[in-house]
Amino acid sequence: MATKKTLKKNNSPKQAPPSIGLVGRVNEIIRIRACVRAGRNLLLEGPVGVGKTHLALAVTRELGFPVFRVDGDQRYTEQKLAGGFDPPLVLRKGYGWQSFVPGPLVEAMRSGGVLFINELNRLPEGVQNVLLPSIDERILEIPRLGRVEAKPGFQVIATQNPKEFVATSHLSEAILDRFELVTLDYQSEPEERAIVSQAIRVPSADNALIQAAVRLVRLTRGHPRVKRGASVRAAIAIAAIAHELGEKRFEEAFRIAVELALPTRIEIERDSESEHSHHEEVLNLIQEWVKAALAGESAEFVAKSEEQKKNF
Repeated sequence: MATKKTLKKNNSPKQAPPSIGLVGRVNEIIRIRACVRAGRNLLLEGPVGVGKTHLALAVTRELGFPVFRVDGDQRYTEQKLAGGFDPPLVLRKGYGWQSFVPGPLVEAMRSGGVLFINELNRLPEGVQNVLLPSIDERILEIPRLGRVEAKPGFQVIATQNPKEFVATSHLSEAILDRFELVTLDYQSEPEERAIVSQAIRVPSADNALIQAAVRLVRLTRGHPRVKRGASVRAAIAIAAIAHELGEKRFEEAFRIAVELALPTRIEIERDSESEHSHHEEVLNLIQEWVKAALAGESAEFVAKSEEQKKNF
């Protein structure tokens, strides 16, 4: 008689392949690898702090591609991206390749590498448009010099925050049509605990601290008054600071660490009826989250309680 086999459910976080060295993100890594190996241009989208940059760079380095990085900024210019002439060299040698200082786009094209753009949708539209001929036709025209042709292997990998984030712009259809998309969200609670533990390397006796820190940042994401919740970066900061306050009681050290780490990492909606300043409102919310996190309450429970308060 055949026996029925059952698989024991494993609740521990999935580990990415050892060469990547990340916690979780197995499905995302598979998709990113497939796109990169296929020579496709790739766009990673997700909230601040979910590891878009770290993930993209880890995969490209694992695959052995040279990477040339650009950090998105409203002041970034077409000349910075493509390159420009050095005036003293032009005076001595004239307009030629010897007086031209290549930007990251030209360097990536000439070496057959990856142009990595962090926060693509923070670049001005004119700078974004410089990418189109290099992506489409794999060429770039440099005034006074001529044409740069991309070597095999050249591709663009970019990240962007969701459209609703401050200081971001919408990417044009022309740009979006040339990218494949991988979306990233916050990771599971066990994975975030593993990330914090890996980042701060504290003794196992501080597991309670790590659990409380992760629980607290997850509370911020489901709160009805929070427009931008905290990422696992905040949990790492909270756990690290609280650990260094070890001479204080656990609850006091945790509260101080949260007050230091959280205000810069969240964005809340002002209460129009409140007489408190914005900073006071943030501190009041922090006190609620500290109590809830130490009591072991879930984000869903706290969000439901807040909704009930509003409707009361």
